Amino acid sequence: MDVWHETDGLKRPGIFLVHGGWWSGGDKKYMTEITRSYAEQGYTVFNINYRLSGDAAWPAQRTDTLDAIATARRHAALWGFDPNNYVVVGFSAGGHLAAAVGTYGDGLPGLRGVVGISPVTSPMLAYEDGADTLDLSRRKLREAAIQLAGGCEPAKCPKIWASMEVSRHASRGDAPMLALHSEDEFVPAAHSLQLKERLRPFGVPVTVLTEPGAEHSSPMYRLPGVAETVQDWIAGKLL
Repeated sequence: MDVWHETDGLKRPGIFLVHGGWWSGGDKKYMTEITRSYAEQGYTVFNINYRLSGDAAWPAQRTDTLDAIATARRHAALWGFDPNNYVVVGFSAGGHLAAAVGTYGDGLPGLRGVVGISPVTSPMLAYEDGADTLDLSRRKLREAAIQLAGGCEPAKCPKIWASMEVSRHASRGDAPMLALHSEDEFVPAAHSLQLKERLRPFGVPVTVLTEPGAEHSSPMYRLPGVAETVQDWIAGKLL
């Protein structure tokens, strides 16, 4: 991971950024501009990589994201980071990992919130939506979810697919979440609305917002007002 931090001895809230790319591609270098924007706002920013699905199947990606957070908390003093005051922001497949961190166990110490930009919180829904469709992006996402599961489809590997489903891990200690989707993109808001319903009985708030159009992930984040909405939500969660 790349760590953007100050050396003035102060402890700052942290932001972990998780890139997208169908779980099989992408790299933290594509998040540099967004990383800089949060560093300029005074946060300690951790821009992370994780094992891609072509190298390791689930849950390696979640494991790596959790390990990045644990490493940052362990060396908090080195990077001017308040280990009890951070959020995780993920884009597309990275939004799935961010949400998976937010529902891991009964909550992570210090995690104040999760933001998903076009988050694929339900690989099973992606699998179902990608069947019998002419939408090439939905078909690609279906294949990407199968690859994440080690090439195994749900009927043969139900435990793996259950583990990949963020909503299956809902519990009372989970982190509040903000999810943003475009109205006509290939990762519909249904992903996040499903998670919202699963977290509702536990009193964990999930805010789902939609934007007009079909922009996905980073292009949607760059639409007028979207980044500001995310930044305001984050500021309201950090101490």
